[in-house]
Amino acid sequence: MSSNHDIQLQSLNQSQNWYDHTLPELNNFEKFKSIDWIDDNLKQNDSNIKSLNNWIKFLENYIILTIVGLTIGLTAGCLNLLTEYLSNLKLGYCNSNFLLNENHCSNEWFEFPISIYGFIIFIIYGIIFSFLASFIVLKFAPLASGSGISEIKCIVSGFQYNDFLKIKVFLMKAIGLPLAIASGLSVGKEGPSVHYAVCIGSLISQGITKLSIFKSIDHNKDSTIFAKNILISSSAAGVAVAFGSPMGGVLFSIEEISNFFKLSTMWESYYCSLIAVSTLQFLNPFDNGKIVLFEVKYDNDWNLYEIPIFIILGIFGGIYGIIISKFNIKVVNFRKKYLSSLPKLEVFILTLLTCLISYWNFFLKLDMTEGMQILFEECSSSNKGNRSTLIDLCNVKSLSNVSYNILTLLFATLIRMILTIFTYGCKIPAGIFVPSMACGATFGRLLGILIQIFQDQDTCQLNKSCINPGVYAFLGAASALSGITHLTVTVVVIMFELTGALKYILPTMISICITKLINDKYGNKYGGIADVMIEFNNFPFLTSHKHYNFEDKRVRDAMISQKIVYLPSDKSIDLKIVNKILNDFEYSSIPIINTSNNNKINGIISRLDLLKIINDPINNNQSIQCNFNKLPQNDCLNFDRVINFSPLTVGIDTPLDLVLSLFHKLSPNILLVEYNGELKGLLTRKDILRFEYFLNQYQYNSEKQEQFFENNEKYYGYLLSINENLQNWKDKIINTIIPNSRYTRLNRES
Repeated sequence: MSSNHDIQLQSLNQSQNWYDHTLPELNNFEKFKSIDWIDDNLKQNDSNIKSLNNWIKFLENYIILTIVGLTIGLTAGCLNLLTEYLSNLKLGYCNSNFLLNENHCSNEWFEFPISIYGFIIFIIYGIIFSFLASFIVLKFAPLASGSGISEIKCIVSGFQYNDFLKIKVFLMKAIGLPLAIASGLSVGKEGPSVHYAVCIGSLISQGITKLSIFKSIDHNKDSTIFAKNILISSSAAGVAVAFGSPMGGVLFSIEEISNFFKLSTMWESYYCSLIAVSTLQFLNPFDNGKIVLFEVKYDNDWNLYEIPIFIILGIFGGIYGIIISKFNIKVVNFRKKYLSSLPKLEVFILTLLTCLISYWNFFLKLDMTEGMQILFEECSSSNKGNRSTLIDLCNVKSLSNVSYNILTLLFATLIRMILTIFTYGCKIPAGIFVPSMACGATFGRLLGILIQIFQDQDTCQLNKSCINPGVYAFLGAASALSGITHLTVTVVVIMFELTGALKYILPTMISICITKLINDKYGNKYGGIADVMIEFNNFPFLTSHKHYNFEDKRVRDAMISQKIVYLPSDKSIDLKIVNKILNDFEYSSIPIINTSNNNKINGIISRLDLLKIINDPINNNQSIQCNFNKLPQNDCLNFDRVINFSPLTVGIDTPLDLVLSLFHKLSPNILLVEYNGELKGLLTRKDILRFEYFLNQYQYNSEKQEQFFENNEKYYGYLLSINENLQNWKDKIINTIIPNSRYTRLNRES
């Protein structure tokens, strides 16, 4: 048996391989398992042809999408109510019913006065909420911390990370998110909303497909493709309920989540988002008909002379994105090195500092969504009765009032940026979309007030303002959101759905266009904050945003050629040998070669297909022979119906840039490397990412070492020059003091 097994494991190339080098920085790669999208797509197409007339299969997808959308909408509505209630507790309570929030309490609401008493309550509640959020996350589901968008992008791109979508992660994310937001920390719900929505989609699809009524789905044929579509649709619904923007959610799933999008998936995303938003609208969590608090309507039109202001707001958005991304990564790196063992203490200190600072500033103290609701408002008579009158943002006639508003908004902008830099990435459920929008909104309103002061009244209609500062707050929020995410079309559509005003699409596009130009010219090379975190955490992810530097490297430089596991097509082997191979190795696919004909490639078989046939109760005879040939044989266990006899192969001298394009566009799990039809090695998505990292690190270290030697030579040259000058000065001094002396440097050296 040992000899038979030995032929299944050999080195096709005895040369030293880069793969032998240890890369501890890429340990996170092992958390993800590759998925072969191209093989699954082919199997799904074959399955669709065979069940073309089966209308039940058509309904299955939409039944699952409907249940997923309903669940996401219900979850979002409940979390909105809980978040608003907990946030209001820091500011007051309802006299008639303590369980009611401010919106549902009406005139019975009692607000704590601005005093030491109110200050202490504000801090205590903030610390309690943040402690509970960090405690439950760290205790039960550490993967529920953070945003989650980075990991979801990796999963959708073709890597399994099942622990990330478990039910306990969903529960801790859903419970911890309202607590984290209510604590007052500079975190948002949009990123975590995508995470819990994807968890819902994954859990429901897995649960429902196990029911007997849905047995028409062949899980080994198209379950991975089906699961991918559900995850993308769920992510769209998560953004849709967070912003109240179904079309924005669909575009988010296209522009941010999926690196390869099919039209059928777009329709499924649209349907799921529609169901989720409709459910949320029916629940009416804010009791005012709005899906999100900062939804606003504008009546006034904009003027051409405001275009420079739109450009300024776009510049701010680009600068904001660059600053936050750059310094947040430094903070995250510091946290990873020095604070990884003190997550609760870090959250406590962040909450304490945030509450100490925020209480004395109206826009930092207020919930960010409620603050944006005020900042987005027009200065019209219909809005005079709400909380915006507390600071009288629209009164620009009083110099003292204007000065106070400007300083308040400037302070809120700067402090919110600093708090966002230090908070995003700590061990609580935390998003960055809303804090970014809040920063942009305060800056935009600040700019609007300044413009409003110096406006030329002669160009305006009688008794009507030319400038609407609320629009500038709105555009500032859009620019900041685009700056941190590097999204363009998605942000424009989301903002349009928030206002419902076609007239402000062009100003939004102008601002975001400038933001995009700033990001492309001066921003990081990876993309938005989610891509930056993928790069920092060294997750396996192929993206079109990043330039991969392979120089002139070929497949032979990156392929794995040692200890290749294979199955022979020219001979039968015992079933127990196949079982041993599956037990000893966790490869997702195994090549099939003709060992008697110079290892000619005959096909490839997936691990799941092997296990499906082997685990069949009728195949329990371990001594039975297994046949991996295209022609079935009697008295053998034949695998011809599950073997891919036309696997995707590349030549050994194929440029790696071309191979990268194949991985990105076709998403195969593995490429077989051949020369004249002979198997020479293997190449997976993880391998090419590891090689690119190894190549750049080696090159970086070599360049760094070369620079070190060059600097040393330069410094040595400086020292020699200084020594030469000192010797010359010494000789001049001696000759000056003793002019007749024949003691010269020439004589001294002789």
